[in-house]
Amino acid sequence: QVQLVESGGGSVQAGGPLRLSCAVSGRTFSLYNMGWSRQAPGKEREFVAGIPWSGSSTNYADSAKGRFTISRDNAKKTLHLQMNSPKPEDTAVYYCNREGPSNWSWGQGTQVTVSS
Repeated sequence: QVQLVESGGGSVQAGGPLRLSCAVSGRTFSLYNMGWSRQAPGKEREFVAGIPWSGSSTNYADSAKGRFTISRDNAKKTLHLQMNSPKPEDTAVYYCNREGPSNWSWGQGTQVTVSS
């Protein structure tokens, strides 16, 4: 059973950087494309960023382009999201999981609150 544990969230002022991490248990992390998504209060979960198993490319939601950077370390089985220049509208719970359809259970997420 794969477990996902997100961390690194917190309260920051707009513009302050934040780095999220996701630790993935199990031996198959390096086989899968991974992604970050987020869910704001009263809204549907939405895609933020994705990275293939090789780490050779990245893709982002328009809202994240130019400000966020997704990366992975297959040896350490970790996924990261560097959030530069966060805005109040980035306030949400952030989750990691396989990109696309996944049968992995969602983790608890990590709360990010950005104040103006």
